Amino acid sequence: MQTLKPVLHYNLTFPIFDRNVPNLVEIRNLHFGYGDRAILSGLEMDFPRGKVIAVMGGSGSGKTTILRLIGGQITPQQGQISVDGQIVHTLSTDGLYALRRKMGMLFQHGALFTDLSVFENVAFPLREHTDLSEDMLRDLVLLKLNAVGLRNAAGLKPSEISGGMARRVALARAIALDPQLIMYDEPFAGLDPISMGVTANLIRKLNDALGSTSILVSHDVNESFMIADYVYFLSQGKIVAQGTPKQMQESDDPYVKQFVHAEADGPVPFHYPGKSLADDLGIGKTGAPR
Repeated sequence: MQTLKPVLHYNLTFPIFDRNVPNLVEIRNLHFGYGDRAILSGLEMDFPRGKVIAVMGGSGSGKTTILRLIGGQITPQQGQISVDGQIVHTLSTDGLYALRRKMGMLFQHGALFTDLSVFENVAFPLREHTDLSEDMLRDLVLLKLNAVGLRNAAGLKPSEISGGMARRVALARAIALDPQLIMYDEPFAGLDPISMGVTANLIRKLNDALGSTSILVSHDVNESFMIADYVYFLSQGKIVAQGTPKQMQESDDPYVKQFVHAEADGPVPFHYPGKSLADDLGIGKTGAPR
């Protein structure tokens, strides 16, 4: 098993996204919906090896659905997703479980086992998927916890640590098996500014130390742009813009500008679409009641 290499420094300067880097995950002509309600339409996405890719967009745009499709929890109605050369929805149950061993997942609120200690939370995937001796398992868990700065919290329960620390424990658990692919579902949700910065730095450091590919689903522009190599913007289940964080910050696309600069009105309107207030109140153009 590959062990976690020490991280000695952190550099916020990344090269321009290189399309020649081979992809770990590829999405082609992907369509998915529930009944007649379309969620994703015609997606084409590349997730190169060793890169951090952010998938951003408003609530309900289909971001988390992409993670569920990659993990094989749901099946596309059209198109395909391949991970490490394997088409996910064509795999047998055993094949899917084997593929998932190459994946790590950080859920939106950590999803730690509340009755288990910090140590046992991180040990859980190792106990489930390996036959390591207790001594080796202990050493690996402590290495993972040390990587997120929480080795000395190993004996505590999740209720005894802060929300930011719990998120870091969940991150240590997500990398327990040294995955090729790490998926993050809103990793910054509910964190204070310090914890957000710590979590963002860890995501980038651990990705580079493991040589993994990271898919970061997030609403948070500052932290995501700080660590991502490339960004996809989704709206109503379609990709409306993509590029490097710098390109997105400088974009003139109305949707990207509204999202990046947190503007209240724009392509995503403030008012829910429908009749005007004047129509509802029965007021004519002159202001007199009809």
